[in-house]
Amino acid sequence: MGRGRYRVRLEPATLFAFQAELLAWFRRHGRDLPWRRTRDPYRILVSEVMLQQTQVERVRGYYRRFLRTYPTARALAAARPSAVREAWEGLGYYARARNLQAAARQVVETHGGRFPRRPDEIRALPGVGRYTAGAVASFAYGEPAPILDTNVRRVLTRFFVRRRPKSAAALERRLWAMAEAAIPDGEAWAFNQALMDFGALVCTARAPGCPACPMRPRCAFAARVERTGRGITPCREE
Repeated sequence: MGRGRYRVRLEPATLFAFQAELLAWFRRHGRDLPWRRTRDPYRILVSEVMLQQTQVERVRGYYRRFLRTYPTARALAAARPSAVREAWEGLGYYARARNLQAAARQVVETHGGRFPRRPDEIRALPGVGRYTAGAVASFAYGEPAPILDTNVRRVLTRFFVRRRPKSAAALERRLWAMAEAAIPDGEAWAFNQALMDFGALVCTARAPGCPACPMRPRCAFAARVERTGRGITPCREE
């Protein structure tokens, strides 16, 4: 059952199997990414902002170079905006760099340089939405905060949603509740990372790896494919 206002019931045996199989898959196949080697909330925020609308492989080099120049929130807060833009050159969507620096300044000015811990406080930073706040809270602090990006949305929809709500807004509320309810106690970091990787590597929008999926026997999407006799089709992204 979700921890927020919107409640959702997930069948315990199905949920337990989903959690166990997903975490076991992640331990074997999870991606080794530089921002996964830190629990520094500032560095995690930098990675999450860079990953908005930019592919993972492209972000790798920029992430390292940017942090060599601005290793802390204080360093970024004190920098000239033109210098920050220069360090961001090539990533595009420069409003992200402006918001990131504004967030660093707010951390320094409002929180005394100590990064906030609660998702609601993180979300109050400039340019930070619900997904990014949940990512920072779970990846830096291990808080059971849900995340819902394109990959996570696809995995949860395919596995758990047997009947879609009539409106996109209702589906979105339901998926956020599912993302929160599904987090195993004490496993927020690994579980949220696993959801993203599984959606990126196996449960893809086109040509998903259903035949080799460890969760296929319990997956609503795979059951529909088998029942209708149709081939795997791209998942409609919400």
